[in-house]
This record gives sequence, C-alpha cells and structure tokens, in this order.
Amino acid sequence: MDKLDKEILRILSENSRKSYRDIAKELDTATQTISNRVKHLIEKGVIKNFSININYEAINYDITAIIEVRIAKGKLLEVEKEIANIPNIFGVYDITGEYDALVLLRSQKREELNSIIKNMLKNDDIIRTNTHLVLNSIKDNHKIEDLHTLITTKDT
Repeated sequence: MDKLDKEILRILSENSRKSYRDIAKELDTATQTISNRVKHLIEKGVIKNFSININYEAINYDITAIIEVRIAKGKLLEVEKEIANIPNIFGVYDITGEYDALVLLRSQKREELNSIIKNMLKNDDIIRTNTHLVLNSIKDNHKIEDLHTLITTKDT
C-alpha cells in the first residue's frame, strides 16, 4: 500500500459516495487509476464495504450502552456470536482485563435496554455483566480523519 492508496482511503472514509472522477481530480491522477486502486483494495480486503454514518439520535436511538460481559471458560466465541445476533448490538469485542467481552448497544428506551440485558443474563454461560450508559458522545464515527502519520510512514 503506497501513499496514493492511503489518500484514497482517507477520502473514501470521509465520503464513501465520492465519485472516482472527483477523487482523481483531488489527487491529480487518472480516474481509471483510482478505479483500479479501489478494486485492488477491495480484493485485498482493505476495504470491506462502503457505508454511511447515521445520526442515531435523529431516529430516536438515544441510548448507547457499553456492556462488559464475563463469560464462562471455554464459551467465549460461542456466547459472543450469540450476542452479536441481537439486533440492537453494533459491536462485540474480545477484551483483556476483568471482563471477557465488550458489547456496544443502541436502544430507543430504557425498557428495551433492560430487556436485552435481562435476556442476555438468561444464558447460563454469561457469569456477569456491567453496563455503562453513554452520557455524551465526543466522537462517534468510523472515518479516518487524519492519515498524516500513516501516509508519511514508509510505504509497505
């Protein structure tokens, strides 16, 4: 991956709908070059998909919760996969420390959050949960706003 690839990633992370023509113009290169590079980044698995950044509060998903989960020994992946299938869950991560997994969840009402947690706790392999409610989101996006360090590092 070279500097051009990294610049393409930066631009697409800001606006995945930006046309290859506009990207080419911004980077002073040919549209076909951009098309070929994006295709190659997709084939290599660098670009997994193209998506949007939703304002969840605008659609009444005002509650964001971070749930730490302690899971019975040997059941981690099985339980995480089960949790990942819950519609309100948007992230499940293996973590180090006192808990085994970190779960990110959005809900419209406290009752919905309460129900989801209680249903999770019905699983005998979930030993304990610790839930945090997000009071204020300082940064909540997945775009790469500054790839300066990545771009200026030696190409690999």
